[in-house]
Amino acid sequence: MRLVRPGLLALTIGVAAAIIPTTTAFAAPGPPPSSMASMGDSITRGFNACGWYVDCTSHSYSTGDDSGVNSHYLRIRAKNSAISGRNYNDARSGAKAADMPGQATTVVSRHVGYVTMLIGANDACTSSESTMTSVGSFRASIDAALSRLSAGLPDAKVLVVSIPDVKRLWAVGKDNSGARSAWGLFGICQSLLANPTSTAPADVARRDRVRQRVVDFNAQLAQACTAYGPNCAFDRNAVFNYPFALSQVSTWDYFHPNATGQAVLAQISYTAGFNW
Repeated sequence: MRLVRPGLLALTIGVAAAIIPTTTAFAAPGPPPSSMASMGDSITRGFNACGWYVDCTSHSYSTGDDSGVNSHYLRIRAKNSAISGRNYNDARSGAKAADMPGQATTVVSRHVGYVTMLIGANDACTSSESTMTSVGSFRASIDAALSRLSAGLPDAKVLVVSIPDVKRLWAVGKDNSGARSAWGLFGICQSLLANPTSTAPADVARRDRVRQRVVDFNAQLAQACTAYGPNCAFDRNAVFNYPFALSQVSTWDYFHPNATGQAVLAQISYTAGFNW
């Protein structure tokens, strides 16, 4: 079912995440861009943020134009009107890291000056723990995508956003009957959300391992961004560390961020990025 994959990050971002502290924003890299594009999965597509099981790109934290969300695009447009109408959402619901090189190729064809990338939740949130993407494969896909951006858009600024702490979703939703029903009915992120009320050692350990995979993915994102050079900024786990609440998640699937969640994501990621 399409929901299982898009899942991505259902803003289940993490509380327990204080592993890597959030830092201040990067210095403004010159004037704000006149065009931008977004890469990623269902979170970037605004899935379930304004309609029943549909992409709501207007509510995307990155390139959306809904005033309530106040996306990166709208924040930049307030400072540079030249970006108006030049906001391209090239993310795809259900995407994984392996899809990023292809999305990067599309973004390069846009000739934009700013790119956001939020990817990885679907690599950890799979049908079972055994089907999660390996750390090595994840890094190889990210490197390939960033290489295409670097070669095709050498002057563009790239913001790599950390993957939300998916275990946070379990923590805030496990005692909610609606959340448990949705997770089971739609088979959402069963690698982590299967048997949500179980306290058996095996289930506790499984959840910890899935969360650790997200931590490992974020470490690779940070390293890949550093290797990219000064035009790439990693949010330094600002999104991963944010303790999202269940009220910021869609009540249709209890996994994807609703409009409020998208607004929070926009604020956190923009402030932790270039913050023009």
